[in-house]
Amino acid sequence: MLPRLERREYRLRMGLEPVRAPGKTPFSYVFIDCPPSLDLLTVNALVAADAVIVPVQAEYYALEGLTQLLATVDAVRKRLNPGLTMAGLVLTMADLRTNLAREVEQEVRRHFPTLTYRTVVPRNVRLAEAPSFGVPVSILDPHCVGSDAYFDLAKEVIAHG
Repeated sequence: MLPRLERREYRLRMGLEPVRAPGKTPFSYVFIDCPPSLDLLTVNALVAADAVIVPVQAEYYALEGLTQLLATVDAVRKRLNPGLTMAGLVLTMADLRTNLAREVEQEVRRHFPTLTYRTVVPRNVRLAEAPSFGVPVSILDPHCVGSDAYFDLAKEVIAHG
C-alpha cells in the first residue's frame, strides 16, 4: 500500500514553520540547497521558500535547464506558493577565460539583466573539494577565490534584501 501523499508538496514548509515564525529564530536567512533536478524535493523547496536564487553553470546546457526551472518556479508560484519571488541568478563554475563561459554570461545577462547578480563564482578546486571533506569551503579555505566569490554574493544578496 502506498503511503498517504496528501499535501506532499508542503512537507518541508511545515517542517520549517518553527524557524519561519517571526521572533522564533536567530536566522536572517535559511538556504535550501537542491539537487539539479525538478522532482518532488525541488518542488518542496520552492513551496517552502520565500525567494529563489538560481545557480547557472556557465555552460551551454545550463541555459536550457534554466528555462525549465523558471517554468517550474512560475508553476509553483501560481499553484502552491503565490509569495514566491525570484531573488536572482548567479553564474557558477565559470571559467571566464573560455569563449563559451563568456558567451553564456552574456546571454544570461542579456535575457535577465535585472535578475543576474554581479558576482560570478569561478571554477575552483577548493569549491570542488569541500564536499568531500564535509565542510563548507568558507571553513576549508576561507581565502580561496571560491570562498571570496561566495562572500561577495552574500553581501550582494543582503544588499538587495
